[in-house]
Amino acid sequence: MSNEEKILSSNFIRNIIADDLKQNKNEGRVHTRFPPEPNGYLHIGHAKSICLNFGIAEEHEGGLCNLRFDDSNPEKEDLEYVEAIKEDVRWLGFDWQDRLFFASDYYQQLYDYAVMLIKAGKAYVESLSLEEIREYRGTLKQPGKASPDRGRSIEENIDLFERMRAGEFEDGKYILRAKIDMASPNMNLRDPAIYRIKKAHHYRTGNEWCIYPMYDFTHGISDALEGITHSLCTLEFEDHRPLYDWFLEQLPIPCHPQQIEFSRLNLSYTVTSKRKLNELVTGDYVDGWDDPRMLTIAGMRRRGYTAAAIRDFCERIGVTKNDTIIDMSVLENCVREDLDKTTRRVMGVLKPLRVVIENYPDDQSEELDAPYHPNDPDMGSRIVPFSKVIYVEHDDFMEEPPRKFFRLGPGREVRLRYAYFITCNEIIKDEHGDVVELRCTYDPETKGGNAPDGRKVRGTIHWVSAEHALDAEVRVYDRLFNDPEPDSNQHDRDWKEFLNPESIEILDNAKLEPSLSKAKAGDQFQFERLGYFNVESKNSKAGKPVFNRTIPLRDSWSKKR
Repeated sequence: MSNEEKILSSNFIRNIIADDLKQNKNEGRVHTRFPPEPNGYLHIGHAKSICLNFGIAEEHEGGLCNLRFDDSNPEKEDLEYVEAIKEDVRWLGFDWQDRLFFASDYYQQLYDYAVMLIKAGKAYVESLSLEEIREYRGTLKQPGKASPDRGRSIEENIDLFERMRAGEFEDGKYILRAKIDMASPNMNLRDPAIYRIKKAHHYRTGNEWCIYPMYDFTHGISDALEGITHSLCTLEFEDHRPLYDWFLEQLPIPCHPQQIEFSRLNLSYTVTSKRKLNELVTGDYVDGWDDPRMLTIAGMRRRGYTAAAIRDFCERIGVTKNDTIIDMSVLENCVREDLDKTTRRVMGVLKPLRVVIENYPDDQSEELDAPYHPNDPDMGSRIVPFSKVIYVEHDDFMEEPPRKFFRLGPGREVRLRYAYFITCNEIIKDEHGDVVELRCTYDPETKGGNAPDGRKVRGTIHWVSAEHALDAEVRVYDRLFNDPEPDSNQHDRDWKEFLNPESIEILDNAKLEPSLSKAKAGDQFQFERLGYFNVESKNSKAGKPVFNRTIPLRDSWSKKR
């Protein structure tokens, strides 16, 4: 979608910015930011924010978007997450150029601003315990009451705050609070914390600081210092906006960004809480933050989702003020539509059943020409070898086929894709009674899949020549949860109880056509009749690649429901 089309496909944020530009607000500038905390990997909800913030900037001439890490909680932050987030933003197709910032860049300025608030009588050092602070804070129906420390002198507050900075006190001994209004109906304005003592090593500043600013204090000031014009955030920060504005109104910062809230992305059959995602990782429920079943950006990338599909999904769902749950099928359809246009078709058999074509010459094989894409001749074609012994999908045979089953069965004739008609004549079973081989005959007059006498067959199946097949492992991924709202408050069960035990199936005996022997990590294909697959970058080995199923060809979950 072009910038012009995006602007025409408007939302309330675009409308606000358009009005600001008409009034020459912010001197006609549009400057946004994406401000992740480096305490985990980004997920699909962050992708929506990335596309919105960077997209808004791209739509306007001279528009800018910063990447800023809000790294004010040293115990949970790590350089690993910083690098992963940068990779994710780039992969989605966005570039912050020279506008990479960290809240920790502003620690000294934030400290100086806190001192200004103390000197203006608008902040004080608190010695109450957290339990006592909660008790004094009141409730939604009852106003809070002033702390005994609220009346400390400016000199005493400065002295205590400097000693906090010097590391004189243990964690939790004191906090610095803003002095606003303990009777405010907005709980966020009842003297919120600004600084806390935390003697923890910071991944960037080391042990230089032992007090760290709180998010609400840090975020708005960081926005203002960077000249942000529109601070776009999710709806849970709506009640924090008066506090965002209050800090900026008390301090000598010339820029005052406008905070605008939008609904966060809620997607069915998944969780997007970083805490819960981290619990899945640390509890070994999944194979790391980039597990292909996780809707982290890294996981989606490893599974084979494309950046274009994710951007398309974020544009389709739009930006609103209403919290809704988007069905997973919307994202999956975006992935299918993009892969349908861009992937080459090949044949692979995931659960192979051996087929011997008895009337085909023993020492003969032939090369059949097959297009890579039925609607895009520019993709070219590949050679598919055919021989006496082939593999077909085990699911394409039934000994007692029901009505409307048009694939292989005793005495049945089917078409082999790009090849011949074959008829099943004999079934070979093992000592357990399981079917292990089919004996068939072929009609040499039906090469290319058409009979000269005009007879028709109802079924067409895929296959691979046994002599030429490439051995591979295929991982068939499905949704991680089997409930559409696993973390809903309506459940009386733990959200992890809804994990789907069939979310991964590892098939280590798959047989693929030989054209895939040169496939490299990240390459994507449609396995005909089966779905879209990509070469796994993490687990592939020389001589035996691993393919991940990105997505099936159709939405099977809707039918299940």
